[in-house]
Amino acid sequence: MPASSDAAYPAPDPIVAATRNRRGAKLSLVAPMHNETEVLDAFFGRIGRTIEDLGVEAEVICIDDGSRDDTLARLLDWARRDPRIKVIGLARNFGKEAAMTAGIDAATGDMVVPIDADLQDPPELIEEFVRLWERGFDVVYGVRVDRSSDSFVKRFTANAFYKVFNRVSDLSIPMSAGDFRLMDRRVVEALKTLPERNRFMKGLFAWVGFSQVGVPYVRPPRAAGNTSFGYLKLLRFALDGITSFSTVPLRVWSVLGLSAAVLAFFAAVGLVIRVMVVGREVPGYASLMVVILLGFAVQMLAFGVLGEYVGRLYQEVKGRPIYIVSRRAGFED
Repeated sequence: MPASSDAAYPAPDPIVAATRNRRGAKLSLVAPMHNETEVLDAFFGRIGRTIEDLGVEAEVICIDDGSRDDTLARLLDWARRDPRIKVIGLARNFGKEAAMTAGIDAATGDMVVPIDADLQDPPELIEEFVRLWERGFDVVYGVRVDRSSDSFVKRFTANAFYKVFNRVSDLSIPMSAGDFRLMDRRVVEALKTLPERNRFMKGLFAWVGFSQVGVPYVRPPRAAGNTSFGYLKLLRFALDGITSFSTVPLRVWSVLGLSAAVLAFFAAVGLVIRVMVVGREVPGYASLMVVILLGFAVQMLAFGVLGEYVGRLYQEVKGRPIYIVSRRAGFED
């Protein structure tokens, strides 16, 4: 848990801070879910205690992202028992980013907090988020300072991604910051104006700006069940993030192409001079094949990078909705 001293955080906007108080404010929790039936009881138990301790009006928006187990049925049962719980069932599995977008679009609170249902985002940390929101910060995000609950491979790849993203993008996202954060209403309204289909929410959270501050915490293991994010999904997620906020991969191939052209020119000049000085010679088959195969491999890699951007452009041009809702429960008609 973070230190409670205000000295640990930068100074917020005093004008904004003077107008904020949790009394009379509403908190919206947004929880995307995919096959989370094993953790629901523990999740709602801790969320309920957290809301009571905060003493605020609250809603818990649960988005079922095409689960294959009975997650949706159990969510609907919880919604019937607790009026604070609202359920959005998506027509199929659209992915976590789309599910989170659906929840943020539906949230009506003055404060909106995306949170994972597996309880690796400790609900008790929301108290510190709200306190800093009252001080004037528009975004308060959690920073995972200890990820020992994750595997070595996941920790290594996550750290590598953050470093690569911040190096190649004009936008900087905080190291080890996830989706777990509190956002003021005006930040949410700004997010809702962003229409792109390939959504990398961590980048969008940073792109909209506003005053932001991080709160360190220790990431606990999952309360139950298994993650739906395999390494292939994480790789695709990383590619979406980089290509959504950087054109450096395209510029790299422009530089490589120019460099290859310059080298080829000097090599051609050298061959001409060599023939003029020592006469014609038979070129080596091995060296010729190496050059051909290497050039072919480089071209295919360049086409692959270009294809990533063209594919995302294709998705945006079609203009399909980010998600489709098949069922809603607990919302006022």
